[in-house]
Amino acid sequence: MSLTIRDVREHELDSILALNNAAGNTILPLDSAGVRKFFEEAAYFRVAEAEDHLAGFLIGLRENADYGSDNFLWFRERYPQFLYIDRIVIARPYRGLGLGRIFYADVTSFAEVRVPLLACEVFLEPRDDVAVLFHGTYGFREVGQQNMATVTRRVSLLAKELCSFEFVRRQYLDDAGALPNQPWLAERVHGLRAPQARIA
Repeated sequence: MSLTIRDVREHELDSILALNNAAGNTILPLDSAGVRKFFEEAAYFRVAEAEDHLAGFLIGLRENADYGSDNFLWFRERYPQFLYIDRIVIARPYRGLGLGRIFYADVTSFAEVRVPLLACEVFLEPRDDVAVLFHGTYGFREVGQQNMATVTRRVSLLAKELCSFEFVRRQYLDDAGALPNQPWLAERVHGLRAPQARIA
């Protein structure tokens, strides 16, 4: 199976919406305005394309994105810089193939040259042991819990410190003022409201 991880394209937003809303109760539903908002605000919005099909997506937002999620705001009140993983969705035919780990490796690579922290949450009601175990084995630790006001479900708030960021900050963002001009370090065309690491 050939697999490509790439930035989402605008004409794919309807497919993203359908994929999101077919995911089940571990992912909050979206409407078309919500998907469009992510397209405009997200610093990281990538899809997995497998054999010309959308196999999944992951959305991440920087700390000053215009976003009202209870969990995102919890992190913003406590951490000055982070990338918040709002959601990851894998289409049913592609589950169990390691695509979640591929996405997390990619989003970590994106985040560690920009921010010191990767953040997310998992539902505790109902408890999603697969998600809890996945994040725990990927280096996340619980930094808090809260009841979401909008859906009255308890969540575990998770964070992963990105130890590479301090090196990148000292070598490139502070001294040189920008990351090297390389394609793999490029920003999305959309999502520019969030503070971005500059490219030389």
